[in-house]
Amino acid sequence: MSKDREIEAKTILAKNVYQKISKAFPIKEDFQQANYYFDTDDNLLKKHNIGCRIRIFSDHAEQTLKVPDPRPVQKKFHEVIEINDKLKLEEANSLIKKAQTNDYFIFQGNIGQYLSKHFADKQKKLRLQTWSKTHRILANGPENCELTFDATSYPDGFEDYEFEIENTNPTLIKKILIQLEKKYGFKQTANNTNQNKIARAYNHRSKN
Repeated sequence: MSKDREIEAKTILAKNVYQKISKAFPIKEDFQQANYYFDTDDNLLKKHNIGCRIRIFSDHAEQTLKVPDPRPVQKKFHEVIEINDKLKLEEANSLIKKAQTNDYFIFQGNIGQYLSKHFADKQKKLRLQTWSKTHRILANGPENCELTFDATSYPDGFEDYEFEIENTNPTLIKKILIQLEKKYGFKQTANNTNQNKIARAYNHRSKN
């Protein structure tokens, strides 16, 4: 298990801006991932600002909870505590298949322990609610600050393009963000900033 503080500036970009900026920096990693999101039918986790998912890559997987940070170190950017349990690829695929064919899904490991501690028997009412698929690029940005570029598709066919600057130093995040906004002609606004990925996946569930 890993447990880390996550501080990031997240911005939804127009496709043309995304394509331009994502090609401007040295690429560290380039990969695909599938994201499967869980909650109760009455949005128990959402009401507590918690995100729960299983994330599958080409050769490994993980289950993750993103929970509010009880002692945030800053207020300007998105900040959560991320709890991860590693999963074997075969195990994760089996769990998703089970989640797709059964009414309820119970998490094991440290994620399951957290849910049991904070929500008791209510965690037994979790279901697979929606999913998304992401092409992620990790790049080496200014001052060796890592930049993340996500092109994501949803069950209803919608696509969006998100740019993230994640760092433990909020001052550096602000500095790099201002620099890139000026150079690439975008601006953080209420409509494009820190838009929750899970909420977007819920908004674009298949209508079939």
